[in-house]
Amino acid sequence: MTSETKALDPAEKVDLWRQRYFEAQAAAEEFVLGEHGEEGLTGWVKENSRIAADLLRAQQPEGLSATEHFMTRMQRQLLLYDSDVSIEPDPSGPVLRNAECGILRYRKKAARGGVVLTFKSPCGYCQKLNTAIATRYVEPDVTVSCELVGDGCTWRAEHSHAPGED
Repeated sequence: MTSETKALDPAEKVDLWRQRYFEAQAAAEEFVLGEHGEEGLTGWVKENSRIAADLLRAQQPEGLSATEHFMTRMQRQLLLYDSDVSIEPDPSGPVLRNAECGILRYRKKAARGGVVLTFKSPCGYCQKLNTAIATRYVEPDVTVSCELVGDGCTWRAEHSHAPGED
């Protein structure tokens, strides 16, 4: 070991932040499940969704609907893990297609590196948490849903009536 300190290059920083976030999230989930079981996890999702929805409201860009902001946030979160993700317009509302989830890929890599995974798959937790965030944040006439598709998922933000319809 040397006494020289070498700065991390940008790619190393990204990888390290991703790793630290993943480790912190896994530790929190393990603690909640270990101490409080499934009931604790339900409470965790409830409080986490409240906090996230409040933050989204405070950060909502002017001129962007809550639904658009939520879907863009989901897309950017998935892009952090190099997911193959896009948002497509649809008459009933935006559709986010996550063709290959980088979070799943990252978890497999982390497990090979010795990280103990709390959940066999993160998909159920991700669906519960992000649906709960959407319910608290998006416009009241919008329903957000998720369908698992292979190693990815499709999120839909559907208006209860077509835009412009009264």
